[in-house]
Amino acid sequence: MLHQQKIRTTAGRGRLFDSILDTVGDTPVIRINNLGPDHATLYVKAEFFNPAASVKDRLALNIIEEGERSGALKPGQTVVEATSGNTGIGLAMVCAQKGYPLVVTMADSFSIERRKLMRMLGAKVVLTPRAQKGFGMYKKAVE
Repeated sequence: MLHQQKIRTTAGRGRLFDSILDTVGDTPVIRINNLGPDHATLYVKAEFFNPAASVKDRLALNIIEEGERSGALKPGQTVVEATSGNTGIGLAMVCAQKGYPLVVTMADSFSIERRKLMRMLGAKVVLTPRAQKGFGMYKKAVE
């Protein structure tokens, strides 16, 4: 006769949110077992639980909200960012939710997947020559 075990269940996150932005930063801290020495207890902060799967989601939300609070960012203004990816993705998510147009500049050598994701979230992606590296992205953003 087979030993019957109950399947594992958890309480889950089980909350309703009014906006995707309300989920930014709702990331668990998880104990890591069997990886470190016996005398050490290791924990990791699982930032991939952020809605755009990056710690940069926190940064993006706070940049935009600080701009709103200070008056530097007004409704309808375009946000411009030189990025290699994660900050741009976070900003694309935040700007899409808050209704700000976003233009990101990035070198053409950076990930096609990141470009596609930012475009899917409504950002305009402007590519710069890889030879110009970060300075090319910055110059194009200033234009």
